[in-house]
Amino acid sequence: MTAGGPVPSLRDVVEVAGPWQHRSVAANGAQFHVAEAGTGPLVLLLHGFPEFWWTWRHQLPALAQAGYWAVAMDLRGYGGSDKTPRGYDPYTLSADVTGVIRALGRRSAVLVGHGWGGFFSWSTAVLRPGHVDAIGVLSTGHPLEMRRGLRSRDQRGAGGHALRVQLPWRPERALIADDGAEIDRLLRAWSAPGGGFPDEDASRRYRDALSFWPAPHCSLEYHRWAFRSLFRLDGRRFAARMSTPVTVPVLQLHGAADPAVLPSTARRSRMHAQGPYHWVEVPGAGHFPQEEQPQAVTTALLDWLAVASFPR
Repeated sequence: MTAGGPVPSLRDVVEVAGPWQHRSVAANGAQFHVAEAGTGPLVLLLHGFPEFWWTWRHQLPALAQAGYWAVAMDLRGYGGSDKTPRGYDPYTLSADVTGVIRALGRRSAVLVGHGWGGFFSWSTAVLRPGHVDAIGVLSTGHPLEMRRGLRSRDQRGAGGHALRVQLPWRPERALIADDGAEIDRLLRAWSAPGGGFPDEDASRRYRDALSFWPAPHCSLEYHRWAFRSLFRLDGRRFAARMSTPVTVPVLQLHGAADPAVLPSTARRSRMHAQGPYHWVEVPGAGHFPQEEQPQAVTTALLDWLAVASFPR
């Protein structure tokens, strides 16, 4: 929590003022916090670890100004959304995404996801294809490529965090110890060197948002399911389902200096896209291109949306 002064509430941390509105929507048996701006075709923005909806603060107003209804949601277990004891598998989380789409009054949306949000953009396009018009994926690969990456020496070394958090409870305590020093360390370690991200405001906000229990536990359950499912029947079933190609338009944006998910791992995702596919490598960005190089990401996203073929 913030050193000195009053301790902020979760609402103070999550409901950041800006050119957007906040509300809560009910979907898939839980409540989800969203920040929204604009009107038009729905673009649903999904964050990754260790962040929350605020990671899209640069893109939200730009998408709204370009004529889109931009909605950034907090994933289950994060930010202002419900922190349930279970439900951190791709089936439940894909149902969360499509449930939010329906709760917003739409049948389908363009999904733009970073990290875990990108992982679930891929999975939702396969598991619930009728609700996905197109997907933009940042800083992750197709789920099958991420699974294969855990067996690759180079990617396994880059993604060592996922292996280190498999122990029960100790990683949660380590994540928020010393005023969230580990969160700050991960943000800096996964960013391109010398780029200025995170600044103190971003580091403070992400540390504060993950300090509210049980958010640390929920955030690590994503990683635990992904690793442990490699050895279980539910994981084999998921892999079989994900062998179905994605047929909607796909944009992949990836930081050229991403040390957490290697560009070579992400780029192999091309073989899983049967429809239009576009790869953009972002110079000067690590694992958080939407924050490290926000203008480059916003421009690439708007250029792709302008030419991607989906219902408007």
